Amino acid sequence: MSAKPAKSKDNNPFASINHEPGAAKIDPIITAHGIERTFGGLKAVDVNHLEVQRHAITALIGPNGAGKSTFFNLLTGFDKPQKGEWSFNGTSLQSHSPQKVARAGMVRTFQLTKALSRMTVIENMRLGAAGQAGERFWSALIPGLWKAKEEEITVKAEELLKRFKLYEKRNDFAGELSGGQRKLLEMARALMSDPEIVMLDEPMAGVNPALTESLLDHIVKLKDQGVTILFVEHDMHMVRRISDWVVVMAEGKIIAEGPPDTVMQNKSVQDAYLGAHHDTDLSEDLA
Repeated sequence: MSAKPAKSKDNNPFASINHEPGAAKIDPIITAHGIERTFGGLKAVDVNHLEVQRHAITALIGPNGAGKSTFFNLLTGFDKPQKGEWSFNGTSLQSHSPQKVARAGMVRTFQLTKALSRMTVIENMRLGAAGQAGERFWSALIPGLWKAKEEEITVKAEELLKRFKLYEKRNDFAGELSGGQRKLLEMARALMSDPEIVMLDEPMAGVNPALTESLLDHIVKLKDQGVTILFVEHDMHMVRRISDWVVVMAEGKIIAEGPPDTVMQNKSVQDAYLGAHHDTDLSEDLA
C-alpha cells in the first residue's frame, strides 16, 4: 500500500499522486484492500489496493473479462468476495446490502438498464427517492403521513426529468423509451437519493451519438456539483475526454493508474489490450 501523499498545492487533487497501481489519494471516498472473488477455478477479481478520489471523475477500463463489472458488484453489495475489505467515507460496507449501500450515498447504474418497463417514467423516478413513509404498510393507510412528501418527491423528479430532457416522456412507460433514453432515466433516477458517488457501468453502451453527448455533459455537470463519478467504459475517446484519473484492470488485477494520456502510453496497458506483440500506441486512437 502506498504512503499517503502530501496535500496538493493547487486545485488538482492528483498533482502529487504517484502513477502506479494502488496509489494513495489525497481524499479517498472509497478504499478497497485485498479484494478477491473467485468463480470455480477463475479468480475474476484480485485487487490488492485501490483508492477512489473524492470530487473527481475516475474511469475504470480494461479489456473484456478484466473483472470491472464484477468489481462494481462487490463494492455495491450485489455480490460478495471471498476475501477483502472496503469502505465508503471511512465506514466499512462489507456486510451491507445494495439497499444499505445506496442509502449510505453510493448508487450505481448498470450496463443493461434496470428501468421498470411497465411503470411510467415519473413512477420510476419516484422509486429512486429515499425516506418514503408511504412505503411502510401502516403508514400507507394514512395519506396524511406521506402525501406532502410524495408531492415534494414528484417536484424533485420533474426537475430532474427537465434537466435530462425527459420531461415530455414523464407519463410514458419506461419500456417505450429508446436505449439511450433509458440510460438517461437510470442516471436521473440515481440522483433522486442525492448520492455522494455515482458509479456508472458502461453508460455509453448502445447510445446514439447525440445522446452520448448529452450523457457526457451530465457526467461533467455532476462533478461540478460535487458528486464523485466512477465509471466503466470501453470507448477510449470518452475516457480521455472527461476523466481526471484512469484505473486499468486486466485479469482481475489493477495493472496501472494515472492521468488518461499517461495511462494510454503505459506498456502494460498496451499489452493488456493488444497483446504482448504490438507496434500500436493506444494514445494514437485518442488523438
